[in-house]
Amino acid sequence: MPGKVPPDELFAHVFERTGDADVDETVLQGPADGEDAAAIDWPGGDLVVSSDPISLAASQVGNLGVHVACNDVAASGADPRWLTVVVLLPDEEADLEMITRDLDAAASEVGASIVGGHSEYVDQLERPLVSLTAMGATEGFVPTGGAEPGDTVLLTKAAGVEGTAILAADFGDDLEVEADVVDRATGFLEEISVVPDARAVREYATAMHDPTEGGVAAGLLELARASSVRIEVDREAVPVREETERLCDAADVDPLRIFGSGALLATVPSEDREDALEALEAAGLEAATIGTVAEGEPKLTLDGESITEPIADDLYPLWESFDAGE
Repeated sequence: MPGKVPPDELFAHVFERTGDADVDETVLQGPADGEDAAAIDWPGGDLVVSSDPISLAASQVGNLGVHVACNDVAASGADPRWLTVVVLLPDEEADLEMITRDLDAAASEVGASIVGGHSEYVDQLERPLVSLTAMGATEGFVPTGGAEPGDTVLLTKAAGVEGTAILAADFGDDLEVEADVVDRATGFLEEISVVPDARAVREYATAMHDPTEGGVAAGLLELARASSVRIEVDREAVPVREETERLCDAADVDPLRIFGSGALLATVPSEDREDALEALEAAGLEAATIGTVAEGEPKLTLDGESITEPIADDLYPLWESFDAGE
């Protein structure tokens, strides 16, 4: 089954095998459940580092790769400043020119410099694979695991932004959805960055998280697990765009359980909620209050349903069924 390695396997094989990280006093945040970035104490403040791979068609991999990597740095309270890029290509016909052009444009958009990396042909691949490490500096690292009981949960933009664009691009011709809806949904790829979102809200946030695979629901559960709290959410409070509803209905998938890049989850003290929402509005960003943080077993409570097990993305079985010709 494709997708993230389950938390149990990470605890068994990853989190305790970190070399000197457990004794290095400069490591402020190392590998941990729900944490997408590391934080290192250095003379310029807190150095935030995050790595992410992405494997897509050449027309998308460069742009999305930069934003996916930089989002995790931004969600930790830092401005992305430096990137290293590993580009693995299936053959010499792969469009390296397009990929590097898109990498350059996306890095410029978020204000980051590409400072190194590696490029190689790997004939076992079927499509390009790009892996990026993003770095940034901040004087106030914001972890995923910082939510406190009594906090309010905010979501910027809407659920399923990235997943909606994927549905339009990969399945739009096969779903019973009007062409204009598919066209608008494809444009959601232009909203994948949460760098502006995080920059607007970070001074108020106790925790921030970039929901990716598994969507907003998975992001909320990861935030709850990382913070050892219960997060209570009302589904009706979660903003879902019309294009998302239409495509998800046609594909029979849950808008809260499809790739969620483009939205930012943030917890803020209840007394700071209005200030945080006003800061986001001033930045031209939509945001909504979707839930609260409470004491108790780490879990997501969604409309009264308790969710503790990792959430798989609804798009994976959809890809498999279409590949199988069902």
